[in-house]
Amino acid sequence: MGFVIGRDPLLHLIQQHLSQEDDEVVNGNSTTVTDLSPARAYLRERNAMASTAIDVKEYPNSYVFIADMPGLKSSDIKVSVESGNVLLLSGERKKEEEPADAKVKYLSMERRTLKFMRKFTLPSDANVENISAACQDGVLTVTVPKIPPPAPRVISVNVN
Repeated sequence: MGFVIGRDPLLHLIQQHLSQEDDEVVNGNSTTVTDLSPARAYLRERNAMASTAIDVKEYPNSYVFIADMPGLKSSDIKVSVESGNVLLLSGERKKEEEPADAKVKYLSMERRTLKFMRKFTLPSDANVENISAACQDGVLTVTVPKIPPPAPRVISVNVN
């Protein structure tokens, strides 16, 4: 399974049981439909999303979002702005498919498909028209420039 339960013996036993069922599903030996369970799929996706840690930094001229994206290519990642000021980072790593004629039997399958999605409400000084993103060596960096504050308005007053 993709989540850590902790040291509780009962929960450890449950995790072992679920992992065994996953292995049976992967190897085609499953007699149950646990791999089709909506609850199991929801937990996997929720844990993947929750485990996508993102650092957010503020600089004088920008906000920078940094996330580790191991195994994801730039084409697997989407960066967008919705509702005017909500930064949406999402992506998916799909399972590698074996050719139909390959006679492959997994002995262990620990790498899973990965989906992630995080939303951040941007502050009012974020320049959403000029956001840039780059993914290098499995690290996604999204830079949101700030709108410069307006120059102070000076009004000269004549002194009589």
